[in-house]
Amino acid sequence: MNVDTLLLGVADGISYAGLLFLVSLGLTLIFGVLGVLNITHGSLYALGGYTAASLTAFAMRHALDSTPVLFVVLVLAAMVVGVVMGLLLDVLLLRYFQKRDPVIQLLVTFAVFVIFEDVQKLVWGTSPYSAGEIVSRLGTVEIFDVTYTVYQMMVIPGIALASYLGLNFFLKKTLWGKQTVALTHHREVATAMGVNVKKIGALVFVLGAMLGALGGALAVPVSSLTPGMGAEMIVLSFTVVATAGLGQITGALITSLMIGLARSMAVYLLPEFDVAMPYIIMLLVLLIRPNGLFSVAQSRRI
Repeated sequence: MNVDTLLLGVADGISYAGLLFLVSLGLTLIFGVLGVLNITHGSLYALGGYTAASLTAFAMRHALDSTPVLFVVLVLAAMVVGVVMGLLLDVLLLRYFQKRDPVIQLLVTFAVFVIFEDVQKLVWGTSPYSAGEIVSRLGTVEIFDVTYTVYQMMVIPGIALASYLGLNFFLKKTLWGKQTVALTHHREVATAMGVNVKKIGALVFVLGAMLGALGGALAVPVSSLTPGMGAEMIVLSFTVVATAGLGQITGALITSLMIGLARSMAVYLLPEFDVAMPYIIMLLVLLIRPNGLFSVAQSRRI
């Protein structure tokens, strides 16, 4: 492998890891606080992407096609999907099944996921959707004679890192964040101390939904959205969460980077293993550490 190929692999891996981390971060946040493995999260990723593509097309048809506007559209799409779908899922679904058996939760969220897959086909059809205008607008950057897009090299990893830092700041420095941590450690004690469990639960679910939708919104400029993309992403996100350890935010960041780089390098060196690489990593890790790289059997932390 020459230096140029190595640099391309690293750049691809970091960009892919950024998208994977955003979706995994929302998934692990919801589990870490609420204890729910939400399969519907894959639908939020797809809905964020489709909504971003539709809003981008609308903006360009009405001459609102400057780079800042297009970037705002991507973020706005994630916020709309996260707030609307997050609240709906929390109020209509999560509150009724949160205390049920985890198997029931999985079955219910899977059922909603399947319904959303059909809704996406009904609304957007089966044709690929993309919104690559913002990528061309931002241009490219050259590193050691290797040319790469600014969007993939800087924007996606930058937003992923900012989301990680912002979530950590929220959990450690804000009142609602501290209440969220208290709810994570002991739900009954937190309730006895005056924490509004329903309000914090809704807030956490909306934040997690926004992160999942943001991953889809940022993915649509660099890839084509087709039916089934949500299923692929939720499986990969579960791989990250299981490898890192359930509820581990920092672990999800490191694991996403590890899987992103491994899969990207496999594309250039062993292309027949690129799809299997995340699962190979997960298998090797869980054989050695069944609770994940960054988790322990005694407790669950966020």
